Amino acid sequence: MEMVSGRAPRVHRMHDRPIVEAGSVPGYGSVFNAGLLYHDGTYHLFARGVRDGYWRNEGSGPRFLNYISDVLVLTSSDGLTYEFGYVLGRAGTSGVHCFEDPRVQRVQGADGEHIVMTYTSLPPHESGRPWRIGAHRLSWDGSRFHLDEATGQLLGPPDIANKDAIVFTLADQRVALIHRIHPDMQLAVFDNLDHLWHAGPEYWDPYMSDLNAHTLIRPTPGSLGIGAGAPPVETDAGLLLFFHERRADGVYTANVALLDKVTGRLVSKLDQPLLEPELEWECQGDMENVVFVQGAHRHGDIVYLTYGAADRCVGVATAHVSHLVEALLHAA
Repeated sequence: MEMVSGRAPRVHRMHDRPIVEAGSVPGYGSVFNAGLLYHDGTYHLFARGVRDGYWRNEGSGPRFLNYISDVLVLTSSDGLTYEFGYVLGRAGTSGVHCFEDPRVQRVQGADGEHIVMTYTSLPPHESGRPWRIGAHRLSWDGSRFHLDEATGQLLGPPDIANKDAIVFTLADQRVALIHRIHPDMQLAVFDNLDHLWHAGPEYWDPYMSDLNAHTLIRPTPGSLGIGAGAPPVETDAGLLLFFHERRADGVYTANVALLDKVTGRLVSKLDQPLLEPELEWECQGDMENVVFVQGAHRHGDIVYLTYGAADRCVGVATAHVSHLVEALLHAA
């Protein structure tokens, strides 16, 4: 049974300024909501970059017009100073109209480890189609990552608005997908990565007919919605899941839960957020009052977190794994 504790351990911001500022990449305005992969001794940040030339919509419809985003890769040796490297995924190619909110994760397959990037695949507004979960496998050539064009896929049930996806391997080598069909987070479990990649109506029809059975976490009463953040961080006690919640006042907060390693199901979660918008650049931007964790890397007892701030830039924070686990086990 899910129980919650009192005040959550706080995270520590590593810097009082963004590690990636809006306008820092030529040709792009906002650069935010970044996934993370620590690879070959380097932090690789996979950020959503919005191309220059968008503007706020004064009428009905989307918040911004001409709002198209690509996936940008920035790298750092110390996790604080990042340099722009290259565009990994460009909107309008790979069958993707617009890339949003990439997460990057290592997933075990029958033929070894795969690096998988999930993202929100946003169709043209005028199409009337819902956003979907997009996924590509990535390859590494020794100096940079590449999008494996042939592996591009939409995951999840067709014709259903679905986003905030992370993919991870369970202790018994099954593959789990956490996703968000508003307003809850759901958990889908597959025999292996190929099963996820090619799941069709035979999987998704019965799943959708009993969606409540697959609900992982619901929003706090009164809140507007939740969604997964970074791919889970492994600990001896279970998997740390960092996620976001949109409160009734519209503020996005960063939160944490503990998942079972074998089933992926919820063990406990904390009732208080780890991080709330407080600094000016977290409160003022293209979307006010947002902190949105999407990347996590564990080094010893420290977990390094990257988060989008106000849909404009990227911040970084750390927390002690032992403190988080202790609080979560106390809540269980």
